[in-house]
Amino acid sequence: MATTEHKEGKATVKVVYYTYKTLADGTHPFMVRITKDRKLKYIATGQSLHPKYWNPLKKEVRKSYPEPGRDRLLKKLAEWEAQYSGAADTLAEDDEQHDVLAVAAKAIEGRKAARRVKLLAYCDELSAGYLKTGQSGNATVYRDLRNQLAKFIASEANAPAPPTGRGQADAWAKWLSVHDVPFDRVNVSFCHEWEQVLRATGIKEITLSLRFRTLRAVLNQAIAAGLMKATAYPFARTVAEKHKLQVGKFDVSTGKRAISRDELRNLESLTPATYRHRLAKDVFLFSYYGGGINFVDLGQLRWRDLAGLTVGTGHPERLHYVRQKTGGRFSLRLLAPAAAIVAGYRPLTFATPDSYVFPVLDTAKHVSPAQVMNRLHKVLGQVNKDLKELGQLAGIATPLTTYVARHTFATTLKQAGTQTAVISQAMGHKSEAVTAVYLDSFASNIVDSAFEQLL
Repeated sequence: MATTEHKEGKATVKVVYYTYKTLADGTHPFMVRITKDRKLKYIATGQSLHPKYWNPLKKEVRKSYPEPGRDRLLKKLAEWEAQYSGAADTLAEDDEQHDVLAVAAKAIEGRKAARRVKLLAYCDELSAGYLKTGQSGNATVYRDLRNQLAKFIASEANAPAPPTGRGQADAWAKWLSVHDVPFDRVNVSFCHEWEQVLRATGIKEITLSLRFRTLRAVLNQAIAAGLMKATAYPFARTVAEKHKLQVGKFDVSTGKRAISRDELRNLESLTPATYRHRLAKDVFLFSYYGGGINFVDLGQLRWRDLAGLTVGTGHPERLHYVRQKTGGRFSLRLLAPAAAIVAGYRPLTFATPDSYVFPVLDTAKHVSPAQVMNRLHKVLGQVNKDLKELGQLAGIATPLTTYVARHTFATTLKQAGTQTAVISQAMGHKSEAVTAVYLDSFASNIVDSAFEQLL
């Protein structure tokens, strides 16, 4: 560009909380806003925040946002703003004629020069970020994606299998330094080859869909971070891009996932032969009677989350908890079967109000987010295995899992005529932002009344 005869003005850069867009989980994204000559450009940072943690008056993240997540978020946002401000400063100091697009391009150049992150390492980074903010479920999804991709990359290159198991951090880092692949390797051909390899293992369509949707999310964030060229994106954005991978092609329909009332009664009448089977049965029934609570939240319930005592039984009356996946707060009345289940564990697990209700986690052993996530993942696998055995004993054709309990909860209420909006609120669904807004208007006593249909 030629030097201008006048002093070139500097673009202004600011990270803003972009409330005009709502993501699938109910959060709003943070965007870098570049302003010059009355023109604006927004750059996605890949960071987002639930509205309850944003102070609109002070325009800042509330101090109630859990640590260390708040410090990490603020640090990342500061890095994004500094990156683009630095690019604006450089262009202004060089007195080069430029616009908002030039500032964005200059910033991306600097980011690429400073950081050469590859595919698997970036999956690790994203997983670690979710883990630090307590989103263990998302952390597991990204970690599993990394593991599956590593196996595929190793097999394609005839390389040694990636190290697995605990205590392999150094071995993994060494393997990664040699065998990780750049983002431009993840093209359409790469995706189709990986799909064929996965299908050869007998993987289910719904799992295929999850794998590729997660990979798509990784690449979207990589493009936003300036680590990957948008032109190399292997997924179809429009109908015209027929040569690219269409994630929607995967058949995510499922067979019967809910069980009938009679089948539920058969499960309730079983007398578990082992302690493990007792836990599996109690987890299933508590999820069914407890609003379809998922296992990650159930396993982390503490005695302090229970409130009130029912006259005559001494059982707790209400449960209060925060859903790990969305950050939504829930308060529900415990039906008698659910209250009886937790009361049965009090002699076994209660030491202090901070003790866990169910014998899944140990406050002394499982301290870090990684330890909690690994333990929950391990126990969930065992619980689902035991549930399948219990289902066979009860004469239930549908293979039982904790998800079946959640699905049965929703199906039972729906068959009883309960409004879908009430069910969605009870289950904490946040997939539709508009739905999430008007569901907040339902009082908790309406949900409590709907639960009566479960008895």
